[in-house]
This record gives sequence, C-alpha cells and structure tokens, in this order.
Amino acid sequence: MQYLSNMENIFIRTIEPGDNKSLATIVRNSLAEFGANRPGTVYYDETTDHLFELFQTPKSIYYTAVLNNEIVGGAGIFPSAGLPQDTCELVKMYLQPAVRGKGLGKSLIAKCLEFARSAGYKQVYLETMPELKKALSVYEKFGFQYLKGPMGNTGHFGCDMWMLFKL
Repeated sequence: MQYLSNMENIFIRTIEPGDNKSLATIVRNSLAEFGANRPGTVYYDETTDHLFELFQTPKSIYYTAVLNNEIVGGAGIFPSAGLPQDTCELVKMYLQPAVRGKGLGKSLIAKCLEFARSAGYKQVYLETMPELKKALSVYEKFGFQYLKGPMGNTGHFGCDMWMLFKL
C-alpha cells in the first residue's frame, strides 16, 4: 500500500477480487462521460467486468486507487496479445471525476512504469482516443511518443491513437 502525499487519504494497492464491479463502473462511466463509449473499446470488452481475474496473468499488475474506503480509479500493465516480447501495454487507466487533476493519474502511471521495468519490459504501449484529451497530455509529459498505427492484437479497434514509451 502506498499513500499519496498530496492526497493524504488516497492509497494505491494491487487489485483485489472485490474490486471488479467498482472498477468496471469507473471505466464505463469515464468513457460515457467523454463520448467514447463505442464498440471496439474497453466499454464493451467483457474482461472489463473481470479485471481481478485478468490481472492474474504473469507479468501483469493492476493498481487500484482508494479514497476513504471507496475505489476511485486504477491502471495496469498487461502483456497484450501480439506485442513484442519486451513490450507491455498500459491499460484501463481511469479515474473518477472528483480525483482527476490532483496527481493521482501521474502516480498510477509512475507505478505502472516502475513495475514494467522490474518485470523486464523495455517498452510500454498504449491505445487511446482523442476524446480523452487530458490523459493524452499526461502521457505526453511522461514521454510517450505517438505511433502511426497500432501494435499487437488487443481487439480494441475503437481506439485510433497509439503511443509508445521506451523504458
């Protein structure tokens, strides 16, 4: 468990079995809020309802952010299908509106990148959409570079922006 200094009541921990429903709601509400709840995104991905089970995959991790005993967001690292062996994907990075803009997203991304490094990955890939403008600026500040097309075989054909970070 790690507490964030700038948000004293928020802590970040790894996903637990009881987190599935809350996290799925945050993911879907966030996409709907920005008009990005379309086919080919995690909005319609069945694994969104089973994140704990999904993140039992070797060399993956999911971090859950908790504020006053309520789940407020999360982010993970996953070895998505079709990616080079040294590349993982930053996935399911979503926050409730009340905790955005306070540094929580940056903390989650930093933890994910730290895990990716320790797991032996050399690159971190992500897929996103232009509707998620604030997230794009955060990824850019971390040093993610835009790609001309997708990598791997995530099945998320609704995403039309791709980025890569070299660890």
